[in-house]
Amino acid sequence: QQTRAMAVQARTLEIYSRLGIAERALELGRRGNGANMWAQGKWAARIPLGEIGKNISPFPFVLMLGQDDNERIMGDHLRNWGLTVQWNTELVALHQEPGQVTATLKQPDGSTRRVTAAYVAGCDGGRSAVRELSGITFPGAPYEHVFFVADTEATGPMVPDELNVYLWRDGFHLFFPMRGKDRWRVIGILPKTLRGRDDVTFEELSPAIGREAGANLAFKECSWFSTYRIHHRAAERFRDRRCFLLGDAAHVHSPMGGQGMNTGLQDAYNLGWKLGLVLTGHADATLLDTYEAERIPVARRLLSSTDRAFTLVVSENWFAGLFRTRILARIAAFAMSFERPKQLAFRTLSQTGIAYRESPLSQTLAGLPEGAPRAGDRFPWLRLKLRADGPTEDLFQKLDDTRFNLIVIGQPAPAVTAMEFGDLLQIHAIPGDHANAIELARVGITGPAFYLLRPDGHIGFAGRHLEAEAVNRYLGAAHLRVGGRAPNASIDLRAA
Repeated sequence: QQTRAMAVQARTLEIYSRLGIAERALELGRRGNGANMWAQGKWAARIPLGEIGKNISPFPFVLMLGQDDNERIMGDHLRNWGLTVQWNTELVALHQEPGQVTATLKQPDGSTRRVTAAYVAGCDGGRSAVRELSGITFPGAPYEHVFFVADTEATGPMVPDELNVYLWRDGFHLFFPMRGKDRWRVIGILPKTLRGRDDVTFEELSPAIGREAGANLAFKECSWFSTYRIHHRAAERFRDRRCFLLGDAAHVHSPMGGQGMNTGLQDAYNLGWKLGLVLTGHADATLLDTYEAERIPVARRLLSSTDRAFTLVVSENWFAGLFRTRILARIAAFAMSFERPKQLAFRTLSQTGIAYRESPLSQTLAGLPEGAPRAGDRFPWLRLKLRADGPTEDLFQKLDDTRFNLIVIGQPAPAVTAMEFGDLLQIHAIPGDHANAIELARVGITGPAFYLLRPDGHIGFAGRHLEAEAVNRYLGAAHLRVGGRAPNASIDLRAA
């Protein structure tokens, strides 16, 4: 019930949509229609966010929804598969041997039991027992600043239902709108006078927030308050044989940009489909090597970028303070009035711009035009006629994330019988149509093309002219097997 993460990015909502839980998230959350920037208690600029990702994602905004609500939504959905989370259970030992891992768990009553599993996914936070028991180092350091988070009922100059960012000489405060009247989650940096203590109360802190946010700010209630330190660290490796690290167990960084929780969810989505194929006998275990190869570069880039941004925002250098309070808001508002910077910002923050072009699973054949999507990219969101004379439909809604999806454009689709991996492959032939051509050209696809999408929606194999045998060769090189146990359309690859 006590969480710091608040921002759900578009890529996460796309994943939620595949799982069937996006509507529930939208019900419980607040759309971030704008970010208001305040400097030294005065309103400085507003950055519109409501449709910032228009034409990039079906969710062109950031959703304000706490990690506690996200966990509750996923936990409820897990029960649809007859599975529940066992709380207050501690991992105390791991033993790996060929073909299995044995985990020793300490239960709520103090007793222990052993569980044997094919693999262990360590999603157990910054103090990960899986990481420690696997002997994986976690280099990095804590930031010197102390953060606070408070769930409050407050009135004041804040623009309702929007993010309010207060920049001041020594740092920042963020006011996130929450469900209910005048409810705000406030996150920020403790003033210097309160640092170095473990017993700081919200009553001691609130006058300092008021001095920065303006005299009209009044806190009626604080239902939860906590202080904490942020680290910037990345695990040396994301895997030890049959044990994997995901989320904060693998990487922790500053909260700049609201990336942490979303990055952990993308880690899980990347590993999940690969584990599913291996466990159902449809892929060799070698496929699992690509998890670390793809996600470590993402984590390290994120660590570097958030570290630089955070240093700028909290630096006590006089110029940095001047930049925060006099310049930053104006530059941000000016840049976001232009389409290209707006799209770049959305792709970066929403994580729709993450690509795996250097992955061993990514292969682009010669001939695709400049600017067309490439192997490793997330396939773009398109609204197309999927049947001749049919209605325009959301292509994302037609993709099956328990299988590979072959999209064929401007040429005949191969017969299913020509594809050796029929059970694992869904074919989408895009009919020739003027409206389709315009929509495809919008994302750089002109003339004949084919795109083989992985279950997570990233492009694995792409080229101009499709040959069934080339697709079969690619899938074989990607460690998939002909045969194996037939996948149960939605459960095997997700729940495995």
